[in-house]
Amino acid sequence: MTGNATTRFHNVSLLSVASRLPSRATASSDIEGKLAVGLRRLKLPGNLLERVAGVTERRNWAVGESFTEATVAAGQEALRRAGVDASDVGLLINTSVTRTHLEPSVAVRMHHGLGMPSSAVNFDIANACLGFVNGMTLAAQMIEAGQIRYAIIVNGEDADEIQVNTINRLLRDDIGREDFMSEFASLTLGSGAAAAVLGRTDEHPEGHQILGGVTRAATQFHELCVGSVQGMFTDAKALLRGGLDLVVSAWKEAQTDWNWSSMDHYITHQVSRVHTNAIVKAVGLDSKRVPTTYPTLGNVGPASIPITLDLQSKTLKRDDRVLLMGVGSGLNTAMMELKW
Repeated sequence: MTGNATTRFHNVSLLSVASRLPSRATASSDIEGKLAVGLRRLKLPGNLLERVAGVTERRNWAVGESFTEATVAAGQEALRRAGVDASDVGLLINTSVTRTHLEPSVAVRMHHGLGMPSSAVNFDIANACLGFVNGMTLAAQMIEAGQIRYAIIVNGEDADEIQVNTINRLLRDDIGREDFMSEFASLTLGSGAAAAVLGRTDEHPEGHQILGGVTRAATQFHELCVGSVQGMFTDAKALLRGGLDLVVSAWKEAQTDWNWSSMDHYITHQVSRVHTNAIVKAVGLDSKRVPTTYPTLGNVGPASIPITLDLQSKTLKRDDRVLLMGVGSGLNTAMMELKW
């Protein structure tokens, strides 16, 4: 690969990852119950979310909870686990898709909530479901360059508004089968928050070294999945086909620099059963090494990878090889190797 598609790091480690989940669980049967009139009118079978997507439930913030407060809590926990004081952090990157307003950035709320010093650079990075991995990559580059000692990447997602709007729209009489299926993915979304702290390997030998990774783009598909709080509209078949082609292309080209065929764990972005099984088959992964959280958490956007990594971290052993990988609307793909 040429350009900036391949990145290698020599002195950067993941020091910690933490997550926070909403206390309210929303079963797929509850959502389909609200859609019962529309499903009958369109003559669509029941249990679609569980049978097709493999999502039995997802989390939503309860009364008194919010994605901003949860993200701050995840950040505080990540700093505690890393043994790093907020005053020593030189960079905060927020990678959330969810935002309550266009400006200021979500990052400023996180910066304030975490008690970061005024010297800590802070900003948002938005790249659909790949934002967290992109944020880790940029932070690693700044640490490797000697610009900062520590960085924290945060993410918080709230799927409530988009799901309420989607359900209300799908109950309209002018909605057809094709319209319903174009918004099906919105019903698989879940809420959650996560954070990760990065630092120098030579200062933290107990950390998990970030070795590097690859990125690839297929932006000719930028209209296949377009979303806002009003709704997410997807050409599911074309998106899956384009995403698989992109992943396979990146995987094959990466083989000249990386050997990812026998990783101990593959932490993938959690979309659905269909997408996970398709990627496992396309690049020949061992499905037993691909943990899944989508059945009970749904698709938590950019937070999916760090949440899954956090939940899986208890089973990881020293020197395990871990590959973070995913595809984001647009289309983009990213893969990052960690030495645990």
